[in-house]
Amino acid sequence: MKVIQITDIHLVPDGNLLFGEDPVARFRHCITHVNAHHADADLCVITGDLTHDGDEASYRILADCLLTLTLPVRLLLGNHDERASFRHVFPDVPVDDNGFIQGVHDSDAARLVFLDTKEGGTHEGRLCEDRLQWLDQTLAEAGALPVYLFSHHPPFELDLPSMDWIRLREEADLRALVRQHGNVRYMFSGHVHRPSGGTWYGTPFATVPGTNHQHALDFALTGPATTSMEPPAYAVLSLREQGVVVHYQAFMDQSQQFPYFG
Repeated sequence: MKVIQITDIHLVPDGNLLFGEDPVARFRHCITHVNAHHADADLCVITGDLTHDGDEASYRILADCLLTLTLPVRLLLGNHDERASFRHVFPDVPVDDNGFIQGVHDSDAARLVFLDTKEGGTHEGRLCEDRLQWLDQTLAEAGALPVYLFSHHPPFELDLPSMDWIRLREEADLRALVRQHGNVRYMFSGHVHRPSGGTWYGTPFATVPGTNHQHALDFALTGPATTSMEPPAYAVLSLREQGVVVHYQAFMDQSQQFPYFG
């Protein structure tokens, strides 16, 4: 199964700039690149921070942009989003019984699970008791199928002080469910605006750059957190029986290329 993961697009009303760039234009560029190079993908997942301020106008721009995407898409919420405004523009988006933007995508070989970690009034990620119960049931229903878990917030510290303080708070609860069911094969998140990967108690994870701006790779953070205009990218995920491959596609890269003949 081939999945495209895009994250942290931070759309603003048309014509506005964010950190000196136009996030709408960059997202449209991203979609054009995906259509041109990855039309064979099964699904596109956008893991949150769909807008910068959670305003309805920006969600309407998102809806217009997605009309040009040739892949089916699943949308997750991030800390910059607003659930009510989002649902007003996207009334048909899958939700659970409590109105959280959560759902699954099943194939014969795997179950993709999409979590809603948005919590009003904070930029931290949260999984309340209702959401944890939903995840418990969803993992149980998957049985022996491998599960690929998508969320906006990573559940644990990534050695990035500028972002770790607003990570997912229910790390212990999530770990207990992952350990109990034993079928979560890989975890994919956004939020940190950086490519990173590793393992969390044995479960592999990956994060993805944003499409407009990044967070500087500052391990000391002796001053304020810094926004970086490093090249944007999205992830190309190959979910195979024998393992997972993650590539980062820098869709605005114009660096010089040379033929190589070995």
